[in-house]
Amino acid sequence: MRGGMGNMGNMMKQMQKMQKQMAKAQEELGEQRIEGTAGGGMVTVIASGHKEILEVVIKEEVVDPEDIEMLQDLVLAATNDALRKVDELTNQTMGQFTKGLNMPGMF
Repeated sequence: MRGGMGNMGNMMKQMQKMQKQMAKAQEELGEQRIEGTAGGGMVTVIASGHKEILEVVIKEEVVDPEDIEMLQDLVLAATNDALRKVDELTNQTMGQFTKGLNMPGMF
């Protein structure tokens, strides 16, 4: 019986260690700056690893008052590109903790 309790204690310690590592990884993700682009770099959107849009850069030559829709489409495409890259980075970073575990809804 005593051996079972020791194993449980070790498992709890490992879980606490993994929680600390996950928290650190999530914090580091938030510090990341991920860039999405559209129109061959005419529009750039920079997002944090926590999916916060930090910056939008639009090159002057793409601004055409006669074609606002194109500019809107480029901003949308660049934003979606940045957010897709954030998802990839998050899955890559946090996936190391959930590998082999069946935890629905985690990531």
